[in-house]
Amino acid sequence: MSSMGVFDILGPIMVGPSSSHTAGAARLGKVARAIAGDEIVEVTFLLHGSFGKTYKGHGTDRALVAGIMEMDPSDKRLRDSLEIAKEKGIKITFRDEDLGDYHPNTVRFLMKCQNGKSCDVIGSSVGGGNIEIVEINGNKVKFTGAYATIITSHKDIPGTVAKVTNILYSHKVNIAFLNLGRSQKGKNATMTFEVDSKISKDLIEEIKSVEGIEQVILINKVEEGE
Repeated sequence: MSSMGVFDILGPIMVGPSSSHTAGAARLGKVARAIAGDEIVEVTFLLHGSFGKTYKGHGTDRALVAGIMEMDPSDKRLRDSLEIAKEKGIKITFRDEDLGDYHPNTVRFLMKCQNGKSCDVIGSSVGGGNIEIVEINGNKVKFTGAYATIITSHKDIPGTVAKVTNILYSHKVNIAFLNLGRSQKGKNATMTFEVDSKISKDLIEEIKSVEGIEQVILINKVEEGE
């Protein structure tokens, strides 16, 4: 049986009434911003389940916007995040949307970045300020943001997993969790590695050189105060 810590019982230090609707939402926004990899100029939040029903009253809207501006759940500016985003010229839209069979506290981020690229992320606030990212740009994933994370998009061909894990081994990187997924045999696939140490750009370039790898996303552990 898994143990429960003080953090799980009491929840995190935060601004707002609910760890799921504010702390979790802010962390989702911060991780989504890390995935996007650039300043966000426009974002549509598609709010699923209880997120969609209560986002204004519980401060979820302010927490999500604070997150995409890289604020922590405990940041006192969170209360004014909508106004700050407006001052920065960030276009914000909220919509109540049924996203299907997801946790009731789920949001889809449709982001446009300063560099002209778009990014689509789905994540859930699962309680106690904890989160789970479940989809990136249409690819199924599963990670929490509690570890440095490497996500690959690649062709489903034999040996790809072994080649990437061997690269991590050669750099003395320990894998905490590994998640594999594919659309169908021989088609598109994803790997998600959650690891115990920060990842260098050289390691990422080495993974990109593996045959069949189409994209590599690196998300170093998202720390509060960073």
